[in-house]
Amino acid sequence: MRPGRCLTFCLLMAGPASAQDAGFDPSTLDLPALIECRADVQTYNVFAFWLAAETDTSSTLGWQETESGNLFLKQYSLPAPVSVFGQETDTIAFTASGPMAVLDGISPAEMAQKLEITPAISTPEKFLGEKVVVDKTEEDGGMRFQTRISVNVSTVDSHPGKTLAGCSYSISMQEAE
Repeated sequence: MRPGRCLTFCLLMAGPASAQDAGFDPSTLDLPALIECRADVQTYNVFAFWLAAETDTSSTLGWQETESGNLFLKQYSLPAPVSVFGQETDTIAFTASGPMAVLDGISPAEMAQKLEITPAISTPEKFLGEKVVVDKTEEDGGMRFQTRISVNVSTVDSHPGKTLAGCSYSISMQEAE
């Protein structure tokens, strides 16, 4: 691991108090890159902490928070559609680990096939598939950092007829053996 990366990770875990503390500039947001897993964990975490910590982020970004009908999803309407995975959407949702595009007009099986994802569950009631794009372990200062980024396609009961496609970003830390 590069020197300072451990410190950066630890500071992110502490949760920055403001966008400036996080080093996040809202004008640099590349939402499609975050949704399509083209960003790294640090980039996503800086944005996610800013989004959670700042007040009035919706007006800063032009997003409108909307009711998702799901306790595990925080949903927003965008001021203009974005193109992700070759589809356009004006609705996104955040899970505990990353952003998802809420898509119309493509079935989860079609999206999974397009993204070369083999489904773990594929029934009329539920679809769930994942493709890991980064899975690496690094050690620094007696600590082991596990980084995992995966593209996900799923359905949820709260969004009938919709396909959710997006990215999950995670990093875990434990003592090295």
